Amino acid sequence: MNLTQRALDILREWVTSESLRKHSYAVSDSMKYFAQQRGEDADLWEAVGLLHDMDYEKHPNLERSATEGHPFVGVQWLGQHDWSEEVCRAILSHADYSDVVPQTNLEKTLRAVDELSGLVVAVALVRPSKSIHDVDLAAVKKKMKDKAFARAVNREEIVHGAEQLGMPLDDVITNVITALKADADRLGLAGIG
Repeated sequence: MNLTQRALDILREWVTSESLRKHSYAVSDSMKYFAQQRGEDADLWEAVGLLHDMDYEKHPNLERSATEGHPFVGVQWLGQHDWSEEVCRAILSHADYSDVVPQTNLEKTLRAVDELSGLVVAVALVRPSKSIHDVDLAAVKKKMKDKAFARAVNREEIVHGAEQLGMPLDDVITNVITALKADADRLGLAGIG
């Protein structure tokens, strides 16, 4: 069984919220796409995307503890179930309060696409068609400037993530849109009609 299938099984076991599952799918789609673009291990990167918020529903850590709750609970469980240090460290690195600074391409990409994937999905959902196929760079940038829109999305994290990747923000946004279009049905973003 590949890592992605194992990760999907864990996600289904740990997460009951359909919206959190779809967020995890979106992040994993983005991770897989970036891995393929860079010649990295797409199975590994997709699995990290699926698992990055596996404990958020039960242990949200809204107080941003540097030792308890999300993502520490999930990472501890993964470590006890033979997931690699590379996977565990990447998941820790996506939480800016974990004191684990993203260093590898895997870690930097997760940090760059996590919040952005959520924003792109939100932009698709407010389109009259509710379709990712009607989302483009201009639409995302316009909504990114609107602080009242999807206010839970950390815009600074999106900008900083692109900087860490060493990519222009427009390119990161365009890549995420492309990645999500390829999985529109599972994400519920194929549109109405």
